[in-house]
Amino acid sequence: MLKIEQLKFSYPVTTSKAKKNTSNTHPMCFDLTVNAGEILSIVGPSGSGKSTLLNLIAGFDKAKSGEILLHGQDINHYDISKRPVTTVFQEHNLFPHLDVFTNIAIGIQPSLKLSYDEKLEINLALEQVGLFEYSSRKPAELSGGQRQRVAIARALVRKHEVLLLDEPLAALGPAMREEIIELLKQIVINENIMALLVSHQPSDAILASERCAFINEGKVLIIDETKQLLQHPQQAEIKAYLGLS
Repeated sequence: MLKIEQLKFSYPVTTSKAKKNTSNTHPMCFDLTVNAGEILSIVGPSGSGKSTLLNLIAGFDKAKSGEILLHGQDINHYDISKRPVTTVFQEHNLFPHLDVFTNIAIGIQPSLKLSYDEKLEINLALEQVGLFEYSSRKPAELSGGQRQRVAIARALVRKHEVLLLDEPLAALGPAMREEIIELLKQIVINENIMALLVSHQPSDAILASERCAFINEGKVLIIDETKQLLQHPQQAEIKAYLGLS
């Protein structure tokens, strides 16, 4: 289980020159849990703190206080390289001059000095994402959905327990979004890992997750069953987000 407790962070906010450039902060504080074998969807207005939450878990941003508990062990003070966390971004971040196999290999060994077992792991990941026959192709020779599959395969070979998905579907059409979500669901269950999926599309959350967290103004307003939260919202903030108020 991944448990976030009172994880606090704030970005500095500089006021206008007319106010003598004084600085304030926009405080954020997160609490949530994610179970093994689960995708927890994260939704909320732009600027509410969704990506910040993922950045704090990954270590890209440093929390002021609080805990990130993985199986009861606080990883909040771990260096980025030591955290058992992998992130897949909206942009696939593939190297255009390298073929698919090598792009995935970088996830294991940046030096590309691979053992026999590591090569097997890459081929297995390619099979899992349905791209085994595309291993020698360059990113430019792939569709947008295929490039995201490569990014997911690269995340898989790292063998980390926490998978952070920061709007990885944003550039894809509806059919491809559903295909990638189904792939992610299979991977999370088969590998028994914990995943957090940030999306601006309620339909993505409904398809991907049994539970969903709604973030508003830097806090988790509610965690509930996804369909209940997004199809029958009770809170004014969620209704406004969905355009129902």
